[in-house]
Amino acid sequence: MDNRAGEMQAFLRVVEAGSFSAAARQMRMTPSTLSKLIGRIEARLGARLMERSTRRLALTAEGWVYYERSQALLAGIEDLERELSKGAASVGGTLRVSASVGFGMVAVEPLLPAFWAAYPNVIVDLSLSDEIVDLYLDRTDVAFRVGALSSSSLTALKLGTAPRKIVASPDYLAHRGVPQSADDLAGHSCLGLNFRRSSPVWSLQEGGRTVESGLAGPLLANNGETVRRMALAGMGLARMGEFHIRQDLREGRLVEVLAGAVQGDTEDIHALFFGGARLPQRVRVFLDFMAPRQRAFLAAGQG
Repeated sequence: MDNRAGEMQAFLRVVEAGSFSAAARQMRMTPSTLSKLIGRIEARLGARLMERSTRRLALTAEGWVYYERSQALLAGIEDLERELSKGAASVGGTLRVSASVGFGMVAVEPLLPAFWAAYPNVIVDLSLSDEIVDLYLDRTDVAFRVGALSSSSLTALKLGTAPRKIVASPDYLAHRGVPQSADDLAGHSCLGLNFRRSSPVWSLQEGGRTVESGLAGPLLANNGETVRRMALAGMGLARMGEFHIRQDLREGRLVEVLAGAVQGDTEDIHALFFGGARLPQRVRVFLDFMAPRQRAFLAAGQG
């Protein structure tokens, strides 16, 4: 069985004791057994770690590298075991999280009770907005973003891809009719968004060509949830991420139209954060908890 951590511990003991015999007494081994163990490490690495003499041991350049790296690795193992032995209750602090309104409502908020059950000492400071926040200026730890990402120094963890659908309430369709083609949208109320990255047109596929339909309707909102509510109220057609309206579609409150025209109309969803080796534990456990559940949730909406 591979026991490299044990070999590292033995190597450190020899270096710190200054001799094989002293280290062997501490470890209740024979000096020859300990010498063979170090020789096995050297053979595997293809490098001599120690210069042996009857008076003293001297580390080679490779030996110093192995000594320092082994110290760091074993300290990391001890930290991990100490953290797990204390349990999740040892993780605490305030975690600032930003998400779009729709994604936050359906893929962040519902997971929080189970997260708090596992990590009761983490305070989640949650802000929902469809505007893009600056993580540095807003002191945000994690931001869930829907749509294309701009280049930055942030670490992006992809959670999935969400198709967009055009939907309306049954009452609206009963009164205004069901659009059969992109050209029909000119006679319908289309509910839109007013933030900077939103488009004033819907690009649709029809007969192998792209058709851009300008939006004309009673609403321009700064978040998808307002658009969803107005669609439910029968005020018009809305183009929305599937995850946001999944339950409405299942329960018949909204109906999809022009399904063939939105094939390939998707948005990627990421979790953004400041990465690096010193990622705060509260951020790490939050992402480890959220990401697999959110991936499963988004995957369920494919197809």
